[in-house]
Amino acid sequence: MDEFLSYRALDRREKLRLPGGKRVAVNVVMNIEHYEYLPPTNPHRDYFYRVPAKPDNVGYSFRDFGNRVGFWRMLPVLDNSPVKVTCSLNCEVLRLYPDVADAMVERKWSFMSHGTYNSRLLFGESESAEREFYDYTISTVRELTGYRMRGMLGPSFSATPATYRLMAEAGMTYTTDWFIDDQPFRLDGPRGGGLIGVPYSREVNDALLFPGSPMYGLDSDYFAAIVQSQYAVLSEEAHRHDTAYVMTVALHPLYMGIPHRIGHLAQMFEQLGSHDDIWWTTPEQIAAHVDEIGWC
Repeated sequence: MDEFLSYRALDRREKLRLPGGKRVAVNVVMNIEHYEYLPPTNPHRDYFYRVPAKPDNVGYSFRDFGNRVGFWRMLPVLDNSPVKVTCSLNCEVLRLYPDVADAMVERKWSFMSHGTYNSRLLFGESESAEREFYDYTISTVRELTGYRMRGMLGPSFSATPATYRLMAEAGMTYTTDWFIDDQPFRLDGPRGGGLIGVPYSREVNDALLFPGSPMYGLDSDYFAAIVQSQYAVLSEEAHRHDTAYVMTVALHPLYMGIPHRIGHLAQMFEQLGSHDDIWWTTPEQIAAHVDEIGWC
C-alpha cells in the first residue's frame, strides 16, 4: 500500500473545510457505458460468463437497455433535482449514441473517463498500450464534447501497477478507484502519481445491489433507504467532529432507469435536497478544492 499512498487515521487529521461551510460533499455519478456484443477475450475477466460461448443476447440486451431507455427516463428526475451530474463515460458511447452525447453536453455534465467500452479492461495492459489509452480517451472526449477530462474510474474497476503514474503524466488530477475513505486523500507513494483520490462507493451503488447484478439481489427501495442513512451518519459525524465528508451516489441507467425504480430515485433526491449542509459537487471540483486549500 505504501507504494501508492500513506496511512492517515481518521481521528488524527486536520479538519476538512468545504465551500460555504457545508458538511457533506454529495457527488452523483452516472455511469454511461457500452458493452460490446462480441467483446475481445480478456483472460482476467469475462463479462458474459452466463454462456459457454458468445454471444449472450440476454446479457447484452440487459446492458443496452440503459442507453436506449433508462437514460431517458432518468433525465427528467435529474433535471428536477439539485444534483451536479458527473458522467463516468465509456468514450465510444459518444459515437454510438449521439443523442445521448448531445443530451449530456446540453446539460453541461462533467465527464470522467471510464475507458473506451466497459467490456475492455486495463488488466494486463503494457505501459505503452495504457499510455495510448489515455491519449485516445482524453482526445476523443475533448473532440466530441469540448470537455477536458481530469480523472477516471477504471473501466470495471480495472487498473495496472502503472495506472496512476500514467494518469498523472497524461494530465489527470484525480482517481475514483480507491474505496478506502470517506474523505479525499492524496496518492503520495511512488506509484501514486500525486493524484487526489476522491471517494467512490461499492455499496451506495445501484449496480452492486439490484437483481441481475453479479453480487447481490436487493432493490431500489433498499437503495433509497441506504442513501438516506449514508447521508445521515456522515452529516451527524461531520457536525460532531467539526469536519466534512464526501458521499458518492453511483447510478447506472440500466438499473435505476427501469420503470418500477424511477420513483425511488426521485424520492431519494427530493429527500436529500431538503438538507442545507450538502455541497452538490463533482469529483473534479472536490479534487480542485482540496488541492487549493492544501488539504491532505
